[in-house]
Amino acid sequence: MQVAIVTGASSGIGFGCATKLAEQGMAVLGTGRDSGRLAGLEKTLRKAGVPADRIATLAVDLTADEAPQRIVDAAVSRWGHIDFLINNAGVGSPKPLGETDDDTLDHFLGLMLRAPFRLARDVLPHMRPGSAIINITSTFAVVGGLRGGAYSAAKGGLTALTTHIACQYGAQGIRCNAVAPGVTLTPMVATRLEDERFRKINTEMTPHQRLGRVEDIAATVAFLCSPGAEFINGQTIVVDGGWSSTKYLSDHALTSEWVPR
Repeated sequence: MQVAIVTGASSGIGFGCATKLAEQGMAVLGTGRDSGRLAGLEKTLRKAGVPADRIATLAVDLTADEAPQRIVDAAVSRWGHIDFLINNAGVGSPKPLGETDDDTLDHFLGLMLRAPFRLARDVLPHMRPGSAIINITSTFAVVGGLRGGAYSAAKGGLTALTTHIACQYGAQGIRCNAVAPGVTLTPMVATRLEDERFRKINTEMTPHQRLGRVEDIAATVAFLCSPGAEFINGQTIVVDGGWSSTKYLSDHALTSEWVPR
């Protein structure tokens, strides 16, 4: 039986990834800060018919010094090994560089770079050939992002960590790839979409008929954990409907009247 650890599994993309992997027969350890939401994950998986012996959750502050060892111990003591690590936990609503104080910088880097670095380091000794680490980054790690600031810095660092792990441990049969979502419909993004400017930047510049869904990211992660992806290593797969790789503008944007600010 394959074993996956998913961080930030109590909601959004992490919840979707944990559910998808469990439904495909893996044992899943989901981590998050909110024990109540994690209980909701367990309930959802049980309703989907996932046996109780393939489900575990751990409420933990991922930035705490002892967090990686606690997570690894929980998985190994339950199932004996680890096949996949999905470094997903994150935070949004960053500010531009010039408006970012040191506390915010430390928080973003701590959660989205230091924590996945340390967890990957502790997971590696328990991985066998055929295992993989998948880091959830962002389009803001691929192209310049307005207001990206510390978020862009953390996600860009995670991209570099991805290629290092792929190079260093690929010969041991351990792959590492990144999945870079565009704007994805999650609770964290919902409030941002209330901002007309943010909404237009994403809806009018995406050459697809909709924005991203959690299922889009979860399916990509599941593929990277499958035998079909065994020769994919050190890559970033961008899942954004073409937003970051095209110069698309919708008909509405092209025919709208431009008003000087």
